[in-house]
Amino acid sequence: MLEMSSEALAVVQRSHTMVVRAESWLNGELVADDIPIASGGEERDRSLAVPERATLTVPRRDRGTTWDPIDPDHPLAAYGQQLRISYGVGVGGSVEWIDRGWFLITESQADGDTVSIQCEGLLSLIEEARFVAPFQPSGTLASTVRSLVEPALTVEIDGALVDRAVPVGMQWDEDRLAAVHELLDAWPAVARVTEDGFLRVEPLVDTGTPVLSLTDGTGGTVVRWNSANSRAGAFTVVVARGEDADGNPIQGVAYDRDDSSPLRDGGGFNPLPVPHVFQSPLLTTVAQCRAAAQATLTRLRRSASRRLAVTLMPHPGLVPGDVVSVTGAGMTDVPCMIETMSLPYSPGEMQLTVRTIDV
Repeated sequence: MLEMSSEALAVVQRSHTMVVRAESWLNGELVADDIPIASGGEERDRSLAVPERATLTVPRRDRGTTWDPIDPDHPLAAYGQQLRISYGVGVGGSVEWIDRGWFLITESQADGDTVSIQCEGLLSLIEEARFVAPFQPSGTLASTVRSLVEPALTVEIDGALVDRAVPVGMQWDEDRLAAVHELLDAWPAVARVTEDGFLRVEPLVDTGTPVLSLTDGTGGTVVRWNSANSRAGAFTVVVARGEDADGNPIQGVAYDRDDSSPLRDGGGFNPLPVPHVFQSPLLTTVAQCRAAAQATLTRLRRSASRRLAVTLMPHPGLVPGDVVSVTGAGMTDVPCMIETMSLPYSPGEMQLTVRTIDV
């Protein structure tokens, strides 16, 4: 959960006064603050390569300022301008601001009396920056991810991760973001853009202490099952393959042994193994293959977990990956992890998709 005071946490769980503001930055310099936001919203989905999206509507003219992006240096133009968006909550006669993060303007257009703005998370900078020539990494996993991402994003490496050397002779030809994901899968690690605009690389964690209790029927909260499911792409075991220093093929295997999983190995889904196989030259020992296979199983198993759709009053502290306790739809205090969310920037309802987890 994003940083909030106890007073603000108490306020947002009931009807509250809210306001949203944005600052525009270009080349590391503030070019406009207190941009007037009339409406809009933010969506986040952990399954996407760039998880964050935001849409804003701004008056074309407000308090003597023209917000029509008529030139490349305008604060709302789409030539590198980044918006820092904050959500304000009225607390005791003042406003407490919660930073929702940084967003790259990808499109802006004036129409009548308003300007519509489309934004994406900062990983879009990495997604669009394809390699001009083949990239051959050297050094370690940490130094390589920095070489792939910086200076577009500053990288923070969690101290719990164990760094190691990158094998000689590797090469990526075109897709920079795919190279980042291949490196993270082999480490194994995950990455997220923080509300401060850094790329934080950290171990995969699929548990946690609930930061909020959601109860069906309380404060307008509605909980219901999401019944969508499919056999397409399902698997019961992950196989990670690599090559040792002598050029011999190696592999590590991780089976779904969770008795509560509908895709457990040898269970009702299929009595025979159904593998998901991936290969990476970054894997040079059996231990590395096993760790990568287990992390991949944990990450991809999210799609098979039972899911709930939750509607509630806007809560500006929540982000995907937060654990919440859910009561409703036949469950009591069941821990769930947020996978997708939609947060309005004007009065309305917030939507969450959460999945049940084990703690």
